[in-house]
Parts: sequence; C-alpha cells; structure tokens
Amino acid sequence: MRHDNRFDPYNPDRPLQMRCACGQHASAEEHLSAEAALTELKRRSETAEFEAYSNDFIEASLVKALFPQDALRRRFLRAVGKGTAMAAIGSVLPIASLQAMAQEKGALEKRELKIGFIPITCATPLIMAHPLGFYSKQGLDVQVVKTAGWALIRDKMLNKEYDATHFLSPMPLAISLGLGATATPMNVATIQNTNGQAITLHVKHKDKRDPKDWKGFKFAVPFEYSMHNFLLRYYVAEAGLDPDRDIQIRVVPPPEMVANLRAGNIDGYLGPDPFNQRAVFEEVGFIHLLTKELWNGHPCCAFGTSTEFIQKNPNTFAALYRAVLTSAAMAREARNRELIAKVIAPQAYLNQPETVLTQVLTGKFADGLGNVKTVPDRADFDPIPWQSMAVWMLTQMKRWGYVKGEVNYKQIAEKVFLLTDAKKQMKALDMKVPDGAYPKITVMGKVFDPEKAEAYVNGFAIKRSPTA
Repeated sequence: MRHDNRFDPYNPDRPLQMRCACGQHASAEEHLSAEAALTELKRRSETAEFEAYSNDFIEASLVKALFPQDALRRRFLRAVGKGTAMAAIGSVLPIASLQAMAQEKGALEKRELKIGFIPITCATPLIMAHPLGFYSKQGLDVQVVKTAGWALIRDKMLNKEYDATHFLSPMPLAISLGLGATATPMNVATIQNTNGQAITLHVKHKDKRDPKDWKGFKFAVPFEYSMHNFLLRYYVAEAGLDPDRDIQIRVVPPPEMVANLRAGNIDGYLGPDPFNQRAVFEEVGFIHLLTKELWNGHPCCAFGTSTEFIQKNPNTFAALYRAVLTSAAMAREARNRELIAKVIAPQAYLNQPETVLTQVLTGKFADGLGNVKTVPDRADFDPIPWQSMAVWMLTQMKRWGYVKGEVNYKQIAEKVFLLTDAKKQMKALDMKVPDGAYPKITVMGKVFDPEKAEAYVNGFAIKRSPTA
C-alpha cells in the first residue's frame, strides 16, 4: 500500500519549499506569525506608556538595589529628600545617571559590538534588544552571536572576540579569580534572569522522587561555575548524598542535554530552559522540580563584560546597559511573554518549538507527570545583581573545593558585581550608606546571612575539607 506522500508535490495548497523564504521558520505561516508578534512588541515598546514604565522600572530597580528593606528606604528619603536621593541613585553604576544619560548621551567610543549568547530562555533580554531595536536606538550596531557552549563564551571574552556577553552568574567571579582560566577582571552589570531552571529526570525514574534514591545517578549541568552545579550539589547534599562520591556530575552543553537523556547517558540534569520543557515535549523526561522551589528568586544568567572594556568604553557600556535593561523591562511584563516566544523561537535565536517556549515563559506548563501547572514566575527577569548572591556563590565554591584558603567574600563580590560603586559614590557625597546590597537569602528553608559566610560554609555536614 502506498504511504502518504508527506511532500505531495501535486497538492495545490502545499508549497514545495518546506520552510519560509527567510529560512528561519518551519513555514510561511510561522514566519508571518513571528513578524506580527515582533510588530506588536515594537508598537508596545514605542508607546509613551512603555517609555514611562521602562524609566520607572530602571529607577525602581536601582532604588530596590540600594534599599532592600522598605523601612530603611523610607528613613533615608525622609532624611535627605528626593533630590539628594536621586543624585545618589544616579551614581549606582560607574556611569552617569541612567535617567540623565537618556537625555545627555556621551559620545560612543565603540559602535560595532559583538555580544555572545547561549540559545536558552535566560538570554531573552539580550536577544530581544536586537529585533526590538533597543541597541540601535542607543546608536549601537550590535551583532548577537549564538554560541555553542559556556567554555567557548569564556574563551571568546578572554580573547576579546566578544565585547560583552551572556554569562552564567558565577562565571565572572570564577574568571576574575583565575579559576579555569587566566585571572581577568570581569563584571556583572545585570542579572539576566532569576529562577528559570529545573531538575529533569528520565521518564524511567518516575518512581524515584526522593533524592535519597539517586545514589549512582549520572547528572548533567551546563558548566562547573554555574548556579546549576551549585544548586544540584546543595540539593543532593541536603538529602545526605555526597555529590562527588554518591552521584556523577558531568558538564554537557544545554542543547545536548535532551539527546543525552534520551540515549541513557545521563539519568537527569539540572539545566536551563527550554531544555527541561523540551524533555517533556519529547516525552523522554519529566520535571522533578523547578529550582525556584529551592531558592525563589535565585540568579541564573547574567550580562557582563570585562572591567577593561568598561574602563575604555564607558559611554558605549552605558548605552549597552540601558538597552539591555529596557529589554528586561519588556520581558518582565507577563502580557509580552507569548509574543516573545514567537520571536525567539526561530533558528536565528533559540531554534525551539514555539509551544515549548510559551510554556516556559508564561509558566503554564505540562510537567511530564500528567499535571498542568501554573507558575507565572517560573522564569523572571529581575536585573539586580545583589552582592549577597555573589557571596553565596563564593561560599559554594569554597564548600566544594573550587577555591581554597581564606576568602574575602565581600571584597570579591564588590569587585565583580557592579553595585559596589554605589556605596563609594554615596560616601563621596557624604551620605549615610545603607547596607543595602546584602539582603539575606533563603535556600531550602535555611536563611543565609552574608555577614557570616565562613560560618555558613563550616556549618555544612557534607563539604570538601582543604585536605579532602
């Protein structure tokens, strides 16, 4: 019996070419749908309403960074007044006030830039700033370059092939410390996304939901210096397993995680999206838990560059920073998420089924266990690089033996996470400096006090001792 001809060249309604004219979409219909989504997002981004929202978002983000405790913010504003407070907030970064910059832009030192990104949903603000024209509105000619893996990102930054990049949040700390690379000062300008990761297991392990049953399992993470590695280690250690002895953890580039799961090379991964949802879509895995269940609001990826680049190109960095923050403001709005999924789905960006990205970005998703869950903040795009986040990452580097000896946690955090200069500038203005960059963090129900980092490390039952 003759099988159906999937190409059917005699069907007058079916095009012979199975892709769209630009080659980026599976069909002409998908091409038109993505174009319509982008047109609508551009329209929204050009309204006075969005401009006001974006400015408020950026300013509120900076105020939040300085004053994580509302009572402290109120006392400060009552003490110094709005004008003085705004002057201090304008010096949060090693640039002039972002608000003033919009009106008085300095001459750009460099206009043509290359920015690397890994094709995961965490990169949404960096990616979307391109089709929405946010880079060009700042006078920049930016090429966003899809990159195969994190080691390549690191190397291209060190070789200065990229001017700025999508980082995993711990990477600039590791590179600055010379871990796995020549020590080169790097900076985190913004956190790209919070939450947005999950632990995915092979479907054959549906009856092994207790991590105590995972002895002998093989897991993948995208990079050693990643929140994925640190959170997976933390999670299994809380269940009594030693992540270096009771399970195996290997580095696998995110786009290869689903294939390795299907092939049985690994039992699961703590990976970025959309690859957790993609495993469900392919019916090879299920979502064991979202990492927001371990630490709600944890950082994942970041946007950053070298300290040298910022020093040589302060106006260009300022323009780039503003474009990325504006894009983060767009990505944070829930009503934009479905449209963003259409725009970043094609080959040029994430090359993923739109339905997978929509589930990730809207937070309404199938978990692979027969449930449809609604978690609107499954992925979020809060840009504040809290220095307490950096201190927590450093405690985990110390805990697992990536760094040895005495660690000056705050000094390193303040060199790499750019909120540092806020305090210096406020001191220069003879203003009382709020201890606002170190909010406490709760991981699996335990409060982390960044003021007691070394005691935190020593308090874990499972860790690498200096001689282990």
